[in-house]
Amino acid sequence: MCKLSSEAIEGILQNGRIYEVGGAVRDKFMGVESDIKDRDYLVTGIPYDELTGILERYGRVDLVGKSFGVIKFTQFIKGHPYTFDISLPRKEFSTGIGHRDFNVSFDPALKVEDDLSRRDFTINAMALALDNGMLIDPLDGRADLEKRSLRMTSVNSFLEDPLRMLRAVQMAARFEFTIEPDTYKAIVENAALIASVSPERISEEFNKLLQRARKPSIGFRLMHTTGLLKEILPELENCVGVTQPGGFHKYDVFEHTLRAVDNCPPLLHLRMAAIFHDITKPIHKREVADGATFYGHEISSARTAQEVLNRLRYPGEFIRAVVTLVEKHMFTTQVTDKGLRRLVKRVGVALIFDLLDLRRADVVAQGMGGTTEDVDELEKNIRLELTRKPPFSLSDLAIDGHDVMQRYHLEPGKTVGMILNYLLDAVLDDPQLNSRESLEALADKFYEDIKAKDIDSSKDKESSL
Repeated sequence: MCKLSSEAIEGILQNGRIYEVGGAVRDKFMGVESDIKDRDYLVTGIPYDELTGILERYGRVDLVGKSFGVIKFTQFIKGHPYTFDISLPRKEFSTGIGHRDFNVSFDPALKVEDDLSRRDFTINAMALALDNGMLIDPLDGRADLEKRSLRMTSVNSFLEDPLRMLRAVQMAARFEFTIEPDTYKAIVENAALIASVSPERISEEFNKLLQRARKPSIGFRLMHTTGLLKEILPELENCVGVTQPGGFHKYDVFEHTLRAVDNCPPLLHLRMAAIFHDITKPIHKREVADGATFYGHEISSARTAQEVLNRLRYPGEFIRAVVTLVEKHMFTTQVTDKGLRRLVKRVGVALIFDLLDLRRADVVAQGMGGTTEDVDELEKNIRLELTRKPPFSLSDLAIDGHDVMQRYHLEPGKTVGMILNYLLDAVLDDPQLNSRESLEALADKFYEDIKAKDIDSSKDKESSL
């Protein structure tokens, strides 16, 4: 992953010192490649305005973080823009509860150690001097890395920014670390404070957990045991202990859900769908003679997914994808060619294979040794059908809305949509009908039927007057 250019580094070293800090240093000692967003730099010995002038020689400077002593610095390296955070040493003074309730002072003369002490966890509180390669590690972060342990930098860490509790959970899952006992205890004691954090910041940590962790279940179990889950996602907390008798499931709804998430490929929308796919089973559970039923849970689970993801400020297109996967996850694999095409049409070509992966994860997470040969066979048939390029959407039809309006002298509106949807249903049943001549003949008959019904309806209204 790209680093700050050597020219910019040399320019800074002529006047002061520069350190790589935070996640990039942690990742270096873990032997993993840092994300570009985790590459932060700390500069000492150079006043803010002077540092800005130096950096302007090597790239674009953005001063949006000036009040915090931060410069957004963008360089074009091999034709691509890369943006880095370059900051002066800072101290933070808490004035209340939450990440906005503090005063920040920055000073180029502050010691690097003072800046590191304000960070979240010891493994993120290390700095690497870029002039001589010396490691600055005042809180023994490297020792904690070797112990695979997450430890807060101070007893007030979670009071200053409650999001750090959720960050601890997602990092414990991502790196498969344990949370040091005093840090774990502090999360339990302060869990309710997570309610003061903005939905957008919570979503960002969720995304890291779902996309970067091999087993996101580690994080969700920690959320449950620390009390964070009931504050952030009470709908999932309600699944704990809800048994699924009847011989189809080994685990309760909560455990089954976590195992389904783990068994999904690390795609955000897919793993998010796994979280929600059974989330309303607790309210649908009905005890019967040979176990329990959960009829209709997929519909209400999709509705709950939409409500929660709106609450967490996810974008509309993402929400629609998750809702579709949740709503359709109970599909049958025993379908005719006609049924197969209708399934693809309802789900969409872009999501159909994700839906199959969700089913595979669902089956494995049942814990009963179930196999997915039927899903594999369905996937083979879908891929074969796609090579034939049958119509799955209105845009695939041999005629379009303009053709319909011109043929029947219509304005844009409901009637045009009715005709096009009728034609799409027809070609889903028989793709060979997707020619202009055939569709025009079908449309003529359907349009005549619409007009006849409108006439009959008008007569009925007149007779009732």
